[in-house]
Amino acid sequence: MSITQRETAGHTAAIVTILIWGTTFISTKVLLADFTPMEILFYRFLMGFIALILVRPKMIPFKNWRKELLFAGAGLFGVTLYFLLENIALTYTYASNVGMIVSIIPMITAVLAHFLLEGEKLRLTFFIGFGAALIGLLLITFNGNVVLRLNPFGDIMAVGAALVFGGYSIFMKKLSAYDYHIIELTQRVFLYGLLFMVPALFLFDFHFDLSRFSSASNVLNMLFLGIGASALCFATWNYSVGVLGAVKSSAYIYMVPVITIAASILFLHENMTWIALLGGALTLLGLYISELKPKAKLMENGFKKDAYISHHKK
Repeated sequence: MSITQRETAGHTAAIVTILIWGTTFISTKVLLADFTPMEILFYRFLMGFIALILVRPKMIPFKNWRKELLFAGAGLFGVTLYFLLENIALTYTYASNVGMIVSIIPMITAVLAHFLLEGEKLRLTFFIGFGAALIGLLLITFNGNVVLRLNPFGDIMAVGAALVFGGYSIFMKKLSAYDYHIIELTQRVFLYGLLFMVPALFLFDFHFDLSRFSSASNVLNMLFLGIGASALCFATWNYSVGVLGAVKSSAYIYMVPVITIAASILFLHENMTWIALLGGALTLLGLYISELKPKAKLMENGFKKDAYISHHKK
């Protein structure tokens, strides 16, 4: 596969991931009638792990502690801590606050990648795109009702969630250098995520009651979260980070609120306002600007192409 084809596949994987992640709130909303947030978190990742094992019943053998620490870090940051902190934040503060704070994930990822990864330097276009997307996200979140209520503890938890997801992207970029099979890589990350989740089951409201799965609605929604939003999406996201890099992939997170609005209209029949439409357009514009390559880079690629053609003509 050529570099261009790999990049196209990476962008496609990121778009598929975000399309599904942007609609998970519908299933979560249905399941919250019978399950606690901690129960939904544990069951969905347990189902996701089982699905990955069934698809590819082969796991990465132990090589050395350095690699295992990378897997453990990815599982702790991307599976356990991110969702736990987000759920705690939603308990203590408003969903609009959490949505806005978590939307800074691309910026946090870019800053961490700048210092911790090679070839992931910050560019002016990223900051311009971030600014446009942030304004768009503000319009989407408040939708004409600009009332920001601060709750220090809840908001700090939301900032923590954004920080750990940025850290997860760094771990995944480092793991992608080892050229593991993407399903096996995601299996190992889920395994560590579930192991780190076990102590939290005793701290939060968790009840092992399978009778709730007698409802077809609960089963279907949990399968969607477990197999679709967890097993499939984490595999496609991990692939995207490996191909595009932590910064480019994280920029697609800007699309989540846009997809959420579209899903709300289609499935929950919520009203669309011109403010939300404008916010969606600005967010997508911000994503486009963030993905722009510098002119110098484009010229460099052009010179390389011309040199390659000239060389082969001789």
